[in-house]
Amino acid sequence: MKQRTTPLIQIKEKPGPCGYNLHRRPMSSSSTIIAPALSSPSSPGATATRVRRHVARLIPASPFVRLWLGLALGSLLLAGLLSLSVVLGRLPGLSRVIDDPLFFKRCLVVHVDLALVVWFYAFASALAALRVANRTGVVESLAFGTAVIGVVGIIAGGLVRGAAPVLANYVPVIDHPLFLGGLALFFAGVLAFTLRTVASSTTRSEGLLPEDAAIGVQAAGVTLVLAGVTWLSAQTALPAGLDAHTFFEFAHWGAGHVLQVANVCAMLAVWLWLMGRVTERPVLSARAARGLFGLLLAPHFVMPLLSWQGALHRTYVEGATQLMRWGIFPVVLFTLFLCARHLRRHSPHTFSPAARMMTAGFSASVGLTLLGFVLGAFIRSSTTLVPAHYHASLGGITAAFMTATYLLIEIFGRDTRASEFVAKRWRSARRQLICFGAGQAVFAIGFAIGGVYGLGRKTYAGEQHVRSLGEQIGLGVMGVGGLVAAAGGVWFLILVLRPFCSRRRHA
Repeated sequence: MKQRTTPLIQIKEKPGPCGYNLHRRPMSSSSTIIAPALSSPSSPGATATRVRRHVARLIPASPFVRLWLGLALGSLLLAGLLSLSVVLGRLPGLSRVIDDPLFFKRCLVVHVDLALVVWFYAFASALAALRVANRTGVVESLAFGTAVIGVVGIIAGGLVRGAAPVLANYVPVIDHPLFLGGLALFFAGVLAFTLRTVASSTTRSEGLLPEDAAIGVQAAGVTLVLAGVTWLSAQTALPAGLDAHTFFEFAHWGAGHVLQVANVCAMLAVWLWLMGRVTERPVLSARAARGLFGLLLAPHFVMPLLSWQGALHRTYVEGATQLMRWGIFPVVLFTLFLCARHLRRHSPHTFSPAARMMTAGFSASVGLTLLGFVLGAFIRSSTTLVPAHYHASLGGITAAFMTATYLLIEIFGRDTRASEFVAKRWRSARRQLICFGAGQAVFAIGFAIGGVYGLGRKTYAGEQHVRSLGEQIGLGVMGVGGLVAAAGGVWFLILVLRPFCSRRRHA
């Protein structure tokens, strides 16, 4: 009996949101990726050329992209639920049920670590898995499992009654073995996976990312390893007998600065990826990308050496601050110039809904990053200008990662009914990115207004001493912006979690 065959790739006549539709039949448990064009085709011949080019480059996707992305999105969801529990926990009617005076700050610590630490570095690990070819080794599996166990420990540590929260800069902690062990396991898993992927040589035909973006992801991995070395050097340079806040503040100080460089490397890699997808041309050659990211990383290799006189010494503290002040923004501004010039030279005649979404996400990330630079330049003391600066800067990284998440969901979905973002969804994603970017900007500006009038940071509720009208206006603006940004965050989770639910229904 003659067996009937089904082609692997089916091309519909009606173009989809990316210019054309590519439908595939899953061959195994690991998905196969195709990078579709994102601008509207100028002619049928141009469409056929792009189809042939992308069909010729079928790429096996690493299952760890899905796993790390799922962990990143799950951490955002849990962080949102925790922020809700913080609000509920402060209602007068529940004060008799939740009478632990440290409840609010413990929830705040877990919320921050899930929303910034786990979200950022789990997503960076997803990008690292995207950079290399299909890999399902034991080391990668153990690394991911270790990170998941670590996240469970972080959450469980926040539930321990009486455990003391330490609001240290960069990575706040709860001074309890369960939380600290979970945090250590998460970073150990991320570093193990990073070392595995950084050591992998990638050719142009491997991985989905273009070469310039892949080099940026590799640079982020190198910087994560450098942060680990910096943390170890600071540990050995701290004297015994310190109180918990001083110990964690200075232990995380240098490594925290280096982690911000890793975040910037990953964000710039996403910028290059987005502009390459919009224009269908790489922004940089591999040689230029290595030079660019090399310039960004080179000054920070001195960080582990700054603690040679002790981690409490001015050389260590001021050195890290000056490296962040002068070592990041020049490369970011130059990359922005290159991306803007590339988009102007190779802009498509007609932007598809997907290309408009990516352009909006790129613009939101750029706008928040520039706002963060401006606010950071005005910092003179420990006021709310400090959180204004880092909420804008970290918001720029989050906007870039949100935009990249839409691409990952669109191209990694096994079932096209669940994973393919039709034009309506691309438009919704674009509006969500604008909502989040605008809300986060207003939120940071509100912090900045309060800081200009001397509003102190790391004070909450009754601890705040609002003395002037300017401080009240700043808090009001901050509240409005925070609500809009939170709405954008919830909207993002709805848009990205819906395909996963649909896939289960169609399974």
